[in-house]
Amino acid sequence: MGKHYVDNKELYRVLLEYKFDRLQAEKNNKPKPPIPNYVGECLLQIANRLSYKPNFANYMFREEMVGDGIENCINYLNNFDPEKSKNPFAYFTQIIYYAFLRRIEREKRQLYVKHKALENHMIEDELTTHHSDASETSGVAVRLDTDYMKEFVSNFEDKLEDRKKMRLKKKAKENLGKFIDDSDDE
Repeated sequence: MGKHYVDNKELYRVLLEYKFDRLQAEKNNKPKPPIPNYVGECLLQIANRLSYKPNFANYMFREEMVGDGIENCINYLNNFDPEKSKNPFAYFTQIIYYAFLRRIEREKRQLYVKHKALENHMIEDELTTHHSDASETSGVAVRLDTDYMKEFVSNFEDKLEDRKKMRLKKKAKENLGKFIDDSDDE
């Protein structure tokens, strides 16, 4: 393979053959051929290598990121157009990169939901026990007010608020456009 871990020219050649076989199968009303093993190996190598980049390496859910990346590549494999690009390595790297970002966002959302649920449970528990004697507690202390979690929750809620404002602005622009179109009709 030379100095690169994925031979881009070979990957391109195999994808061309696969596209030809797939089109022939469609034309003859036959089942779609399986994705070549070489393509699968390349996708796995690209995803694994990208997952070790500094911006992705330290996440606990790195394996899920790799799985999401490969799944997305398989979903969009047939969208690779050899007439537009001869660089399947870049095409699949982009797909995997954005799959990683989506996984990180999903995990952050889950962490936020878990934190809020635990926080609400603890508040509810405090209200029902009315701060009973300390000796009656289980001895397990959970600190939800760490600086990290305060900052995480604040940033997450700020991002949610920004998205909400963007949606409202977009909707206002759409409504203004409809209003202008309607007034032109009169």
